[in-house]
Amino acid sequence: MSNPKTDVIRHNSQAWDKFAKAECDWSKPVSQEIISNAKQGSWSVHITKTALTEDWLPKNLQGKRVLCLASAGGQQAPVLAAAGAIVTVYDISQEQLNKDRFVADRDNLELVTKQGDMRDLSVFESESFDYIISPISNLYIPELKRLWHECYRVLKTNGVLLASFYNPILFVFERNKELEEQGILKPKYTLPYSDATSLQAHEYQAKLASGDAIVFGHTLTEQIGEQINAGFSITGFYEDEHPTPRFLIENYMSTMIATKAIKRATGNTW
Repeated sequence: MSNPKTDVIRHNSQAWDKFAKAECDWSKPVSQEIISNAKQGSWSVHITKTALTEDWLPKNLQGKRVLCLASAGGQQAPVLAAAGAIVTVYDISQEQLNKDRFVADRDNLELVTKQGDMRDLSVFESESFDYIISPISNLYIPELKRLWHECYRVLKTNGVLLASFYNPILFVFERNKELEEQGILKPKYTLPYSDATSLQAHEYQAKLASGDAIVFGHTLTEQIGEQINAGFSITGFYEDEHPTPRFLIENYMSTMIATKAIKRATGNTW
């Protein structure tokens, strides 16, 4: 590939357009009842299986500016808008963004949708948001350093980044149903993982041809260390199980991680 990063982003945009049209688990708009309840102050959102608690995301979001980063699909953003937040959704997939627009139009909500690469937030001015919510999405981009620095830049002082991602151990094991049926976990891949370089060439080309999303397994240094290097203070951390477990390792450990990071008055700049 002449430009792997550009090609991967374009490919994943198209893959998620396909997933959205098929209404996968992350592309099913919330019901009118959920939005009605949110308008009355009864609501919750998730970045892992467990709903966020008030010490992570307060119930009173009136007038707070929230960036739903790579989290389109008609789920978190409309609920937050119904709860009184001023919401912008930024996602690589136009079809995913259309899910948010559908709920907004259906339930008379105000929210802004923009399409783009989550690593490039140049369409937003510095110190634009009080909260960034980014659930399980950075496995679709090749590197994270710029992502965290951009998040830091667009947050206001004392702004909060709520992010979730996979424990990288999930990417180490061979995907072999026969072995897993025998209860065998076979390490095969080193970290950081990349479909583009970890798979055999024919496997990678087959994945491209199938239209499946190209994924990356980032190390904890990239996920957490680079948040700190960007200037964030990590003030919350938890592990959680996947809502729909698919792999043998998930029988033995929680494979999802969430972090709460705050932009303090001083820190690094990109």
